[in-house]
Amino acid sequence: MTTPSTPSGDMQPRDATYWAQQGTNLKLSDVPAGAINLNVEGRSVVGPLQGFGKMWQKTYRVRLVDALVQPTEVIATWKENFQSFWPKGNRFYAPLTGITPGEVALLNLKTGGMPLSTGVLVLYADDESFTLMTPQGHMFAGWITFSAYVDDGATVAQAQVLMRANDPIYEMGLTMGGHKQEDKFWEHTLKSLAARFGVLAPVQIQAVCVDPKRKWAHAKNIRHNAAMRTVLSAPSRWFHRGRKQ
Repeated sequence: MTTPSTPSGDMQPRDATYWAQQGTNLKLSDVPAGAINLNVEGRSVVGPLQGFGKMWQKTYRVRLVDALVQPTEVIATWKENFQSFWPKGNRFYAPLTGITPGEVALLNLKTGGMPLSTGVLVLYADDESFTLMTPQGHMFAGWITFSAYVDDGATVAQAQVLMRANDPIYEMGLTMGGHKQEDKFWEHTLKSLAARFGVLAPVQIQAVCVDPKRKWAHAKNIRHNAAMRTVLSAPSRWFHRGRKQ
């Protein structure tokens, strides 16, 4: 594919505006009320090559049968109401500008009954898909792409994850039921999205172990573990919150 030249003579891909332009270290433009900026600011985003555990590709897919809706409408609705499709007790604090390339969103999650404060970078976003990438300390190192497309006359909504557990603790958690919890999370999300368009349909789940080897050289990632940091910092946050009241 050829790329057009800009007036300055720089060569840029045609889809450059859809990709995040900031560097690897995350920066927040604002912190929404109720959100915890504990394990995000200044952290680097990490892909599967920087993770510890086995590498997995998971695909969650739902067919919006008989719904007269185009992929672009599905993605627009998904972006605008992203957190509302999640299971209760989990929060996605979208940036003021919404899910747009380069923005950072804060997350307050529940994992195995434990609180987890983390975030994601909007790595890519266009009219038919968007990709979120995780930072150091997140449950997994990788990215998840949300997309919609037409297949055999029906619009399909899909979430696809490529990931490794970030450290040995997260890997143990995934092995001891964490994978099932993650599957339930995204199954609930896609069912809720389908329901928005009046569709009650099963979610197809496909999980493939891309690499069964654990990367022991990255076991040191445990020092960034956001779940441990969230729990250990809780007394301090409660104390400061009490002093402000």
